[in-house]
Amino acid sequence: MKFRMSIRLKLFLSHLVVVVLVSGSIGTYFYLSAAESLMKGLQDRLRSSAAIVSRTIDAKELGNIRSESDISNPAYTANLQKLRNFRRMNTDIAYLYVMRRIGDKVVFVIDSDETERQALPGREYEDVMPSLMQGFTGVSVDDRIYTDEWGSFLSGYAPIENGTGEYLVGIDMRANEVQDKFAKLRMSGLISLTASLILALIFSRFLTARFMVPVRMLIARCQAIAKGRLGERIEFHTSDELNNLIVAFNDMSEELSVSEHRKQEAYDDLRRARDELEIRVQQRTKDLKEVNDMLSREIAERIRAERALEQAAMTDPLTLILNRRAMMDHLRHEMARNQRGSAPFVILVADLDHFKRVNDTEGHDVGDEVLIETARRLTDHIRGQDTVARWGGEEFLILLPDTDLEGGVVAAEKMRARMAAEPYYVGGKEIRLTISIGAAGFVKDQEIEALIKAADVALYRAKNLGRNRVEMAPS
Repeated sequence: MKFRMSIRLKLFLSHLVVVVLVSGSIGTYFYLSAAESLMKGLQDRLRSSAAIVSRTIDAKELGNIRSESDISNPAYTANLQKLRNFRRMNTDIAYLYVMRRIGDKVVFVIDSDETERQALPGREYEDVMPSLMQGFTGVSVDDRIYTDEWGSFLSGYAPIENGTGEYLVGIDMRANEVQDKFAKLRMSGLISLTASLILALIFSRFLTARFMVPVRMLIARCQAIAKGRLGERIEFHTSDELNNLIVAFNDMSEELSVSEHRKQEAYDDLRRARDELEIRVQQRTKDLKEVNDMLSREIAERIRAERALEQAAMTDPLTLILNRRAMMDHLRHEMARNQRGSAPFVILVADLDHFKRVNDTEGHDVGDEVLIETARRLTDHIRGQDTVARWGGEEFLILLPDTDLEGGVVAAEKMRARMAAEPYYVGGKEIRLTISIGAAGFVKDQEIEALIKAADVALYRAKNLGRNRVEMAPS
């Protein structure tokens, strides 16, 4: 079925698209430039701050600070106070610390954290990034946000005085502060884009209206000529080519009127016969077209309804991931692959711990947001060939094709750790949740229901053993 579009709509859309493309391209360019500039500015600030702080600390004073027992050392106390004073003067800074490199290991010397989580001298730092190692020999900064046991940060590093590649000072800026700055930038871009769209709509509507007034008059005049009113004129003037078209049309109308009067008597009978025939042909054509249009609309509506029903039957309406029925089809397909070629696969049944507490304390709307975010995170944490489905309530089932049980447990442990490390932010509140996972590997000739039951049993065992853990079903 051909989609009919009026000239008015075509003109409106063409002007709108051009204006939106131009403004959108310019806005995108300036947004990307501003985002890059913002990140570079934050990195430059971290570089400068790290370099400044590094000049206030002398490595010669730190040689005797090597273990927790050295926290009473006057050099430790004095330098700790320096770091804390500098942090208090800079609200964007979360932590300052001094580290020592011992071979391939990196240990804390001084940590400005004023909570019980403070890293004491001699504690090894396990999450070593390339930018951190570069900070022992020169000023460096992270190229992205990193996450460790203290949280997510953008950090800068610099070697301290007389450190000879053994000491550095580090500065952490919290990721949420960095993200807040980018959020403000995105909001500015969104406001600018919205204003561009409004102006584009107004401009497109104005141009379309200016063009369509004479066009409508020409259409109405054509309809009048078709009805036999040949002497009427269009009294409208423009300052463009449409004015020439109106003049030519008026001349043509007058010529037609004169010609019609000259041959009216000679062709009167013939015209009546012709008009009657044309009327019948037009009516038949119109009737056929109406029937054809009606059938086409009915077919299109039926196709759209069937597709919508099919999509709804396979998708969870809240999280927009696969539902239980769709996942059962995937499981049967993997079972058939296993029977043909012994391709292993594993299923994981994951359940949010203490989710009822979220619904009871925060409300079901917040609970729904948590479920949607959980589905997104699980989808982000799997491979391209893996599949996630909402299994029911706060339970999710993950299918890992071409994976044995040990590999499935490793993947499940990574999911569990990431979910525990990343808090949820809903309605301006931070909610921390963990997840328990039961893993089961498919055994040849096993029924799908038995495989799911095995994973459920493993999940219950994980719940009973304290939650926030992964348990696997026995082979």
